[in-house]
Parts: sequence; C-alpha cells; structure tokens
Amino acid sequence: MTPRLTQGQRDRLVDLAVMFVVLWFTLAQFGSRGFGDYADVATEPDGLGFGLVLLVVAPLFWRRRAPFVVLLATLAPSLALVALGYGVHAHVAPAVALYTFAAQPERGPIWPVIATAATGYAALVALEIIVLGFSLEDYLIPALIWAGAWLVGDKRRVARLRALDERDRVQREQDLFVAEERARIARELHDSAGHAINTILVQAGAARLLRESDPERSHQAVESIEELARETIEDIDRMVGSLREESEADRAPLPGVDQIEALVERQRVSGLDVDLRIDGERGRSLPRAVDSAAYRIAQESLTNAARHGAGTAAMVIRRGPQSLELTVTNPVGSEEPTRPGGGRGIAGMRERAKLLGGTLEAGRNGSQFRVRAALPYERERT
Repeated sequence: MTPRLTQGQRDRLVDLAVMFVVLWFTLAQFGSRGFGDYADVATEPDGLGFGLVLLVVAPLFWRRRAPFVVLLATLAPSLALVALGYGVHAHVAPAVALYTFAAQPERGPIWPVIATAATGYAALVALEIIVLGFSLEDYLIPALIWAGAWLVGDKRRVARLRALDERDRVQREQDLFVAEERARIARELHDSAGHAINTILVQAGAARLLRESDPERSHQAVESIEELARETIEDIDRMVGSLREESEADRAPLPGVDQIEALVERQRVSGLDVDLRIDGERGRSLPRAVDSAAYRIAQESLTNAARHGAGTAAMVIRRGPQSLELTVTNPVGSEEPTRPGGGRGIAGMRERAKLLGGTLEAGRNGSQFRVRAALPYERERT
C-alpha cells in the first residue's frame, strides 16, 4: 500500500513545481533576450545573469512562511537583472509572492505590501526605460500579471476563510451534540441508578423486617432486588455502550411506556401502593424520545413518592392524539419539606420535557404532591 503524503509534503511538491515553472519562464526570457523582442539592446546572457535568475527563483521555496520577505527577496535580483540590461521584463516571481501573501487567511497589514509592490514595479519600469529604452506599452501585460496575482490570491483567501468558518460551525455543532449527549447520559444514569438504589433500599429493609414474620414476602422482596439489580446493570451497560462506536442495532432498546406497568409492579412489591390508569390509544406507537422520557419521568416520580410520600401513589397516563400526558400524585405529610422548583430529579424531569417542546409541573398542593408532564409527539418549530 502506497503511503499517503502529508499536507506539508504536498505543499513542498507544489512549491517545487511552482519554482520549476517560474525558473523555466525566467530562463526563457533570459536566454532569448525577451523572446527575441530585445535582442538588439539586451545584454548577452552570461554566468552573472544566470546566477541572478537563480536568486530570483530560489526564495519562492519559502513563500508560504514569509511571503512579504520573499517579495523583497525576489524584487532585489529582478532589479539587478534590469539594471544590468538582461532581457527579462516579465517578472513572475514577485507576482507569485504577491499571490501567496494575498491568499493567506491570517495576513498582516496589506498596505505595506501593496506599497512595496507598487514601488518595486515602478523601479523596474523606470530602469528598463532608462537602460533598455523600453516604452511604457511594453509593461501593460506584466502589470496585469501582478494585479491579477493579487486579485486571485485575495479570492482564494476569501474561499479559505469561508471553509474555516464552515469547519468551525461544524465543530461547534459537534461539541454541542457531545455536550447534549453527555447531559442525556447523566440524566439516564441518575434516573435509572437512583430509582434502582432507592427501591433496593426499601425492599432490602422490608426483607429484613419480614424475614421471620412473613418469609414468603421476604423472599419476594429479595427476588425483586435481584431482578432490579440485573435490569439496572443492563441499563447502565446500554448507556455506557452508547459512548462506544456501536451501531443502533447493537444497542438495547430504551425503556418506554409499555414498561411502566412492570415498573409499577416492582414498586408495589417494595411496598408502594400504586394505582395505575392508562387512557387513550394503546396500540399507537410513540416517538422514541417521547416514549423514553415518559418512562423516566414516571420512574423518577414513583421514586420520589416512595421516598417522601405516605405509601400510596396514583398514576394516570393519557395517550392523546397530539401529546402524551402523565400525572403522578401522592400524599405527603405536613412536615415534609420541599425545595423551590424541586430537587435535582425534578429538574431533570423538567429538562426532559423541555427538550421535547413539552412542559412539566411539579409541586405541592395541600396534602398532595403532583407531577404533571405534557409531551407533544411533534415539537413545534419556531
């Protein structure tokens, strides 16, 4: 397999190719005394002139690093060629340096470069008129070459800046996606692990208390702990697996509304008396995000009810034509403290609903604590 060239290696090859073309064109003028147009007045080609031609071309190898310096380095031997009467009047090397400077995305002030180029070109014209007796008309094409080099380079710079802006935009979008994905995984871990640990604690306490008085219920509590622990491990494996490069087919499906009945049953085994009612179109498939969010909100609400409530809770799920509504209420004691806006779990539920364009209300109403979520199937575009 042929190794691929790096960007730096490709740049060096391009620079060598540019140097070869400029050298060929300059030598062609030098050897033919301006392609034969100035054979009667131009100096005969010799070693000194050949050396000056090499000095004109050699700085182009460093044009990407310091194009302004290269412009000065190519102008000096070009002026020497003209001053000594050699037939080189189309000076391409300074034009290449101008193009390189103009094409840089991050370039310095342009007026010193433009002033230097204009002064250098004027000096070349003046010397050729004085030394070789050229007329001003002979310099129209070289002037267009220099001006064209600048304009093409500036256009190239604009294209590069647009590409960099697009790359930055894509990078920002990727960074935002990564941040949102991390926040989603954090919410998933909080909801899943928090619910599991709370339920395991309750059921472990029940198993300990009922170990002698009601062995059967104690055994059921232990089995429920085993089942919940196994499901939680699988849930965490799925979430961690989403961080790896796996296809969607390799990932376990997210829990949804269809798993809420099993969730309620586990809560009943652990001692929370839950009254569940599901209204609406049961056969209708829900959007994946809505399905998962409804399950996690139900899970967190029941966890809070078991932790802070009085042993009972009521859950109503209504699958409407436009949205899914989920309401969980549970009694709380008068001494039960509440935090404004709810705790971290309520904040996570509210964030889930907000991401879907829905709403979530959570708060105390007399002796009841109610969580009500409205999750639209399609988010409205603003």
